[in-house]
Amino acid sequence: MLTNPYNPDVLTCLANLSSDEVFTPPKLANEMLDQLPSELWSDPEAKFLDPFCKSGVFLREIAKRLIEGLTEAIPDQEARINHIFKKQLYGIAITELTSLLARRSLYCSKIADGEYSICDQFTDVAGNIRFERVPHTWENGRCSYCGANQENYERDGGMESHAYEFIHTQNPEEIFNMKFDVIIGNPPYQLSDGGHSRSASPIYNKFVQQAKKLNPRYLVMVIPARWYAGGKGLDNFRKEMLNDRRIRVLVDFKNSSSVFPGVDIAGGICYFLWDSSHDDKCEVINCQKDGDIRSSRELNEFPIFIRDSRSISIINKIHASEGGEPTCLNTFVSPSKPFGMRTFYKPKKQGTPCWFIQKIGKSFCDPDDISDKYDLLGKWKLLLPAAPIAGQTDFSKPVKFYYDGNIRIAKPGECCTESWIVGGAFDTEKETAFFKSYLFTKTIRFLLLQAVISQHVVRNNFMFIPHIKKYTETYTDEKLIERWGISPKEWDLIDNSIT
Repeated sequence: MLTNPYNPDVLTCLANLSSDEVFTPPKLANEMLDQLPSELWSDPEAKFLDPFCKSGVFLREIAKRLIEGLTEAIPDQEARINHIFKKQLYGIAITELTSLLARRSLYCSKIADGEYSICDQFTDVAGNIRFERVPHTWENGRCSYCGANQENYERDGGMESHAYEFIHTQNPEEIFNMKFDVIIGNPPYQLSDGGHSRSASPIYNKFVQQAKKLNPRYLVMVIPARWYAGGKGLDNFRKEMLNDRRIRVLVDFKNSSSVFPGVDIAGGICYFLWDSSHDDKCEVINCQKDGDIRSSRELNEFPIFIRDSRSISIINKIHASEGGEPTCLNTFVSPSKPFGMRTFYKPKKQGTPCWFIQKIGKSFCDPDDISDKYDLLGKWKLLLPAAPIAGQTDFSKPVKFYYDGNIRIAKPGECCTESWIVGGAFDTEKETAFFKSYLFTKTIRFLLLQAVISQHVVRNNFMFIPHIKKYTETYTDEKLIERWGISPKEWDLIDNSIT
């Protein structure tokens, strides 16, 4: 006879729809709910909305808290359950399948008015978890609401079009015609945009912005952390988030699998509590293997969000040592496509020497295809791979970036495709080598890491690295530690972050 039989929660056992539509584990859902004021659970008038239901876990866990919290206000259990499900909990499913799953989780029946539903107040199959199949609005081949590519997502009625109702309306308040106290959930993350090599555009930012339009008392969402420093089309969203003093708490995870077991999301995951009455600093919680790091911060201290609070003092110390507001390498490193040629440019049999992706190496390009508007062609150049950490998505592990095997020194007259950026251009090979030694120090790569959130590195990611102006010696970490007064404790953080 079993003395401690295992009784698993079925919502911990679901396979994810995709890496972009991820089921939320009950543990994470409850951690997010813990951020909300406890008095909500004893308020019979509080209304809750999950506008992107998948498994129904958020509404189910809210229901558990309300059933216990409203015992005194509504003593009769059946009346209490009917009141909670009919008048307090609402959801919008992202697909027809997830609408059935969410109703099953919440009402114990995929049919809200069925005989097995634990709420007997509904008169239709949906209850308060709706799913409406809405169309995309196509303009010049793209949806004007979500940016979906018409070629990919214009499908017949039997296929899922991923036209999510919550963001395919100008007035989301008209969906339920009521004011919500709490909006909470885990939105879809991205959609294929029809670009080169299956590129995709983020979509989670649109859900956050739409939820704010409803002006709830509280908003809690779990989203990818790529908005911190990068991401296609996220510049305005990042600016909005960093300047929004209503964000009370931001919880950061460098490794997505620590939140979603088995799910690999480049750059990690975060969730935040947005409080409409808050107008102050944000409590930032960096979740680390060896313990959480907490700090109270202004999110807009820098143009991007630096996830590890301990790094800020190092950046400030280095910049102070260089005069307070030093010129940094983001003004010196080339933009993407330094010579105007894309990654997929086909090599020629003769012409100008050109560096392609590493498996091709140095070949040739047509001189007429070269754009030299940055005046780089006639100089010695340190070429840096555009994706130096390709394949690494877990930023809780040390990062390498650059080493002899993945950089190239290009001679005067040589160019490159978009597979490379020009880290620096110089008159002599010797100065190029000195600059290379500077980038190869752990200290410099640590400063680079603070602005990197994905495998791609562009010129703006060099925003924290001081530009020395004249590179006249071989640089080492020992020299930079002395130059900038880096303490042993600060060096430990640098040393453990870079491999």
